[in-house]
Amino acid sequence: MIKTVIKIEGMMCGMCESHVNDAIRNAFKVKKVESSHSKGQTEVISEDALDNALLTETIEKDGYKVLGITSEPYEKKGLFGKK
Repeated sequence: MIKTVIKIEGMMCGMCESHVNDAIRNAFKVKKVESSHSKGQTEVISEDALDNALLTETIEKDGYKVLGITSEPYEKKGLFGKK
């Protein structure tokens, strides 16, 4: 599993978060998408690495600006941090 963090400029409210989440869900097969307009970022959990160029295009076509994308391996933690 991969955790991708996208820094986004232009999200102002909960509706903006929903627009970004829906755009990502429609373009990619993902496990989880969570956006925060106050943090200016979206976190995506997916089985495989996402195409950064397509991710940027998907978000920016709705009028937002992608400032950066980082990815790292993700392990789901069970109760009390145990697997």
